[in-house]
Amino acid sequence: MNRDLFARHRAVLPDWLALYYEDPLEITHGEGRHVWDAAGNKYLDFFGGILTTMTAHALPEVTKAVAEQAGRIVHSSTLYLNRPMVELAERVAQLSGIPDARVFFTTSGTEANDTALLLATAHRRSNTILAMRNSYHGRSFSSVGITGNRGWSPTSLSPLQTLYVHGGVRTRGPYAHLDDRDFIDACVADLEDLLGHTRAPAALIAEPVQGVGGFTSPPDGLYAAFREVLHERGILWIADEVQTGWGRTGEHFWGWQAHGRSGPPDIVTFAKGIGNGMSIGGVVARAEIMNCLDANSISTFGGTQVTMAAGLANLNHLLEHDLQGNARRVGGLLIERLRAVAAQVPHVREVRGRGLMIGVELARPGTDEAAPEAASTVLEEARAGGLLVGKGGGHSTSVLRIAPPMSLTVAEAEEGAAILERALRSI
Repeated sequence: MNRDLFARHRAVLPDWLALYYEDPLEITHGEGRHVWDAAGNKYLDFFGGILTTMTAHALPEVTKAVAEQAGRIVHSSTLYLNRPMVELAERVAQLSGIPDARVFFTTSGTEANDTALLLATAHRRSNTILAMRNSYHGRSFSSVGITGNRGWSPTSLSPLQTLYVHGGVRTRGPYAHLDDRDFIDACVADLEDLLGHTRAPAALIAEPVQGVGGFTSPPDGLYAAFREVLHERGILWIADEVQTGWGRTGEHFWGWQAHGRSGPPDIVTFAKGIGNGMSIGGVVARAEIMNCLDANSISTFGGTQVTMAAGLANLNHLLEHDLQGNARRVGGLLIERLRAVAAQVPHVREVRGRGLMIGVELARPGTDEAAPEAASTVLEEARAGGLLVGKGGGHSTSVLRIAPPMSLTVAEAEEGAAILERALRSI
């Protein structure tokens, strides 16, 4: 470890700025699905900068696009016409499935969700928001206020009134024992009962797969059933696709499409993977919602030329190389491999996920009690073996989060699974 850099970090940055590992890691460069640290150690990256490195580290198409754009102009703000921003907005609008879509770019998923909340509350003239238990939507004042995960919500103060709904976690809670159909029915009944006790909310915001919450998800169709209840009352549906978008779940381009029988959401937020490490977030919504604001607004850094050039190059690469299909195929193999390992490790409660978005939940053997110490042990052992993974989970940080770049090969998936198997057995 670079102890001097660690000491400098601690001296000038907040105590709550979390670092992984007992000996924190300085990543100096990457290529493909691998990164290297300051000591020259090589790692297979199964976390991709918290799902931001969507295609590959140092993807040539993206680095070339960034360099060429930076040689012309890096930034001018939204006060001027911006060709790369218009071109990426056209692509996102078309891919969103939302009719008459408008796109607004931000610099992060937090800011995208903040914007979606502003739009929904202004359009509906209500400051009441429905959110899912175990959810995470960012670190701004408003997005922290609707986050349903205690470990990531440092204050109860909020400009919004938030009501939390059942359904984001399939295998825990009062409905876990039900089959999928009855689970959905019970969650819908709970939503209807909740709506009977409150003034009309502005919107429901939901992650199709809860990211920080440990890659949990409801049965397919839950949000479609919710949408029918919401639509009757004019309540908007915001799909937080910051982690699930762009084909990472394999089966669908957007996570909401697993719940799509009632059509697309009213608002979709996105970020992370589209920039492949560059700071891009955004909101896409129907024109009547996006245009509801009656005050001036700009974005200084949202849609800046160099990030838009990166996003366009990255999106083109993803579509031309069918990385969604690769996530489905390689992710499916990886999930089955990890489930075979889990069957022999008493600490593994569940292996779940879609595509290359996989959670391995750890618990004390024979119980449902979270085992964060075990997760920390596995994180350290995996690093020692040359593999980087993440952590999360609503019941303490007891879920290993696996989300490699979507270009992961079968051989790399097998290599990572073998390292993770050894780490799990070390518990």
